[in-house]
Order: sequence, then structure tokens, then C-alpha cells
Amino acid sequence: MNVTSASPVEAGVGRAIARRRLVWDAPVRVFHWLMVPCFAGAYLSAESERWRLLHVTLGYTMAGLVGFRLLWGLIGTRHARFASFVRGPAAVKRYLLAIVHGRPEHHVGHNPAGALAIVAMLGLTLAIAASGWSLYNDLGGDWLEEVHEAAANLMLAVVGVHIVGVLLASWMHHENLTRAMVDGRKAAPPAEAVRSAWRSVAALMIVAVLGFWWLQWQSAPTAADARPAAAQHSKAGDHDD
Repeated sequence: MNVTSASPVEAGVGRAIARRRLVWDAPVRVFHWLMVPCFAGAYLSAESERWRLLHVTLGYTMAGLVGFRLLWGLIGTRHARFASFVRGPAAVKRYLLAIVHGRPEHHVGHNPAGALAIVAMLGLTLAIAASGWSLYNDLGGDWLEEVHEAAANLMLAVVGVHIVGVLLASWMHHENLTRAMVDGRKAAPPAEAVRSAWRSVAALMIVAVLGFWWLQWQSAPTAADARPAAAQHSKAGDHDD
């Protein structure tokens, strides 16, 4: 909500709205900031056989995080729930037109365009993870590998658009949205604030991710297992002599 009047009553309302209050709970923020390095690491390690375990581990981590986010989108705090921010094409069009005309709509939670990007990234993550799992278990051919790569590249494009959108919205609303995703606070009236940050759930998320990474590390091949097969055959031939 934008306050344009200078009357005493509305000025008081504006000061109440301008106060930064807790909007994003800790699980939403931890999900967001875990997805960032996981996707970056998985994307950058995709072409390297040496970093295959890292690539697979980060991909599975993303799938698990999305699974949690889907659940939290149903039972989480008000601004984390999909029902509070997912809107139809008409709302997205109206929001984009408002930006074009210089009258951007202010949303305490995700705006309609941002919500569209979030839904796209969640869906693409599942597509990437499913196709990657199939390839890792030799259940697909070249066509599935192309699907996997195309989904990853599309995800990168959506991430880029999302970042541009965040920067643009931050500038137009004079509001640091990146900071809000760190401390969870945005300018909002009291009724829009969430009561609890749910830090215990966020802590469990971090423990679960670190535990999964530890298990994956335990399955990493040893130096002996990683030796080239040719060298092992050569050694076996020496014994035969």
C-alpha cells in the first residue's frame, strides 16, 4: 500500500505501515538461501565427471527442499502459504501493467509476478531432479539428457528474471527485498505481520541437509576405487608374470 496524502490521519497510518515487521519466517528464508548455492553448485558441476557426486548431492538436496517448501506452502505462516500469493494470469497482467504505467502495486508478501517465478522454479526443480535421477540410474537415453539440460538452462533463465524483478521492485518501492529475505522484515501494517519465525523448523532443515550431505560424503569413492581401471589391469598383469 502506498501512502500519498499528507493529512494527519493518513500520515499516521503511513508511519504504522512503514514500520518494518516480521513477514518471512525462518523456514522460508533458509529454503531460499539453501537453494541459491545448491543450484549454482549443481549447475557449475554438471559437466565434470570428477564432481559427479557433488552434482548429484546438490540436485537431491534441491528436490528435498522443494518437497519441504510444498508442504510449508500449505501449513506454514500466512505469507509462506501459496493461497496468499499465487494468483491467476489476470493478476500478473495487472501487476505488470501497473509497473509499466509507473504505479506499481505494493504487496507485503510475494507480488503476482514474483509468485509466478517461484512456482516456475519449484516445478523446474522437480523436473530437473526427476530427469537427473533417471539418468543417474540409467533409465533414460539421450533425449532425457537433453530434457535435463534444457530444464536446467530454463531454470537459470527464470532465476535471472527473478533477480532482475527483485532489483526492479526494490527500486520502485524504495524497499530492500534482499535484506527482507535475510532478516524477514518488510514494511507492513501490524495485521500483516507473522507472530513466530519458527526458528526450530529452520534449524531442523539445516540439520537434515547437513546430515544428508554427510551420508553422501560417506558413500564417496576412496582413492583406491578412483584409480584408473587401466592401471589396475596393468598391476594385475605384473602379478601374472
